[in-house]
Order: sequence, then C-alpha cells, then structure tokens
Amino acid sequence: MPTYARKDITFTKGNGIWLWDKDNNQYLDALSGIAVCGLGHAHPQVAEAISKQANTLLHTSNIYRIQAQEQLGDLLCEISQMDRVFFCNSGAEANEAAIKLARLHGHARGIDNPSIIVFENSFHGRTMATLTATGNRKAHAGFEPLLSGFIRAPFNDIATVTDICKTNNNVCAILVEPIQGEGGINVPNADYLTTLRNICDQHNLLLMLDEIQTGNGRTGRWFACQHQNVQPDVMTTAKGLGNGMPIGACLARGAAAELFSPGTHGSTFGGNPLACATALQVLHTIQEQHLITNADNMGALLVDQLKSKLTNETLVNDIRGQGLMIGIELTENCAEIVDLALSKKLLINVTAGNVIRILPPLIINADQVTQVTDSICECIAEFKNQQ
Repeated sequence: MPTYARKDITFTKGNGIWLWDKDNNQYLDALSGIAVCGLGHAHPQVAEAISKQANTLLHTSNIYRIQAQEQLGDLLCEISQMDRVFFCNSGAEANEAAIKLARLHGHARGIDNPSIIVFENSFHGRTMATLTATGNRKAHAGFEPLLSGFIRAPFNDIATVTDICKTNNNVCAILVEPIQGEGGINVPNADYLTTLRNICDQHNLLLMLDEIQTGNGRTGRWFACQHQNVQPDVMTTAKGLGNGMPIGACLARGAAAELFSPGTHGSTFGGNPLACATALQVLHTIQEQHLITNADNMGALLVDQLKSKLTNETLVNDIRGQGLMIGIELTENCAEIVDLALSKKLLINVTAGNVIRILPPLIINADQVTQVTDSICECIAEFKNQQ
C-alpha cells in the first residue's frame, strides 16, 4: 500500500555507522533508522545474540515464563527505577498500554470519563488511541471520529496545564514527550518535567512519559527524564531498545504498576525470547561500551560545531537538542535538503516541515561528527542558493 513516500534508493548492507546501496555507494547514517540503530548496523554482539536465540527458541507465548523476558525486565527496571514492565512490539503499542493504565487509574478514582492531557505537536503513534493523542491535525485527517478522553494543551506551557487541572475533574493523567521528536526536536524549559511531576502529585494524576525516541541513551542519559531527576509513574520505550528488532515496553511504578491484572492486557508476540534476548544484548552493549557518555559528548560536539559554522547563516533560526537528538530549525520549509544530503552520501531527514533532524548512532566518533557537520553546512548553503 502506498503509505510511504520512499526515496529511490535501496541499501543492501551496513557496518557500524555506514550503509551501502545496491551499487556499493557508501553513506554515513546520521538518522539511525529514525533513532533505532543506536549501536549502528550489523553489530557483531547483537548479531550473535540474534543467531544464538534463533537457533534455540523463538516463541512459546506468554502462557509460560520466558527467561530472557524476565532478565530484560529486571535490567530495564534497574536502569529506570521503575517497578514493572509490559512488553509489546512497538512504541505505539507501548503507548496504548500507557493509555489503558491511565483509564484504569481514572476509573479507580471514580471518574466515569477519564481524560488525559496531551500536547500540541506531539507524536505518540498511529493506532486509533495514539493517533488521537498525537497533536498533529494532519495526522488526524480522514480518520475521524477520533477517540474521546484527550485534552490538548500547548507544549511547554505550564499555565494551561494548571488551569485544565483546576477546572476539569476528569483528568487522570498527563502524557508527554520529554523532547518532542517528530514535532521538531522541541526542548522544553529545564524545569518543565519537574513542574508537571508536581502537578500530577498535587492532583493524583499519572505522569506518563513517552521516551520512545528519547530513550536508551539517545539524549546522553538512559532516559531523557533523568536529566531532571524526574521519576514518572508510567514510561514507554521502543526504537533504540532493539537496535532494529521490533520491541516495545511500557514501564510503571507504584500504584500504576499494580493496575493491570491477568486478562486486562496482553500481546501474542510481546516479550518473545528473540526480541528480549536481542534487547538484553543491546542494553549490555550500551553499558559496556559507555555509549551514553559518548552520546552526551558527541552530541555536545556536534551542536558546538554546527553553531560555530552556522552562526552567521540567516536561514538558520535555531539549533537545539540534547545528546544525539538534534534539530536545526530553518526559517522556511526545507524538505529538499534530504535529497541534497543524499547526494553527499549522508542520511538525515526533515521533520515539522523546516527542522533538519540529526539522530546518529550512539557509536559516532569525533571525525564522523565533523563529517556530518561539514556536509549539513554544505547542504544548507546549496539550499539557500537554490531559493
């Protein structure tokens, strides 16, 4: 089905930060499959884990205990300081689980029509519930009627959230990305999550963080909320967790961790031995190779280089991000820059119309950062000349 506007290029192999097309042209991947391949391509330890598990056991179902799932759950809870995990196959499914937890929490409080505060320019998935939660009217078009139970507020606007909580007794949770990814790498004020945490505590709401794009080391911490030492009630992750193997997780703590019971939620494939063994190796590799520190350092270097080289470029409105999640906002729409970058054998993308999004693997080194910077600056200059 024509659901993707694909580029006319086919990649046949990868190694680390590099990809090769069918004509054996080499590309630097600064997109990581949209924040998925944090360890790069064809990582030997990940490949070995997949092969070993595939030759041992792929699937038994969640009727039975699964050793790799339990080990992965223990490690995720340790690094996130959460209590329990529900495993699924994607970020959208993880957010669906979070939405169901919120509604259970609301009904437990005696709310007949529980509502979740969500934010403009957010992205939470393409299932009906996560699509409704997403703050993008273009994504909604044609799929009405959307689900009830969601209240929209501007991102990074505490006053509006405070007013909603004071005037609406149906609010049961807040669902927010610590940094908006698809919305344009929008970084909120430093105290934003802390203040949302306080609001949730004051009104007995669940603070639910969508860390699907920001998680697993992407921002220079295991999870972006750890920059502010904020502990959510519910947190979702996927993308970089499996390095390309489909897996998602919805984590919860405290009372939120006790809301599900047998029969209230489930997944045929969620948490299967193959996906969990792979994700377990991904997390161990991130730890062993100190890739979170590398993401922090290389992200800072990339931003410094971009700001230095683009400081006088009138086409650039802002350069922002955290760790290896970086956006360059231009003063006009710039989708053409993706093709200009491809011509220079660099993979990036443009989101929100005018934001160049850079999401390189966590393994990127200083020389590769400079290559990314130089290529992007050339692309912006060429784009400006074309205008």
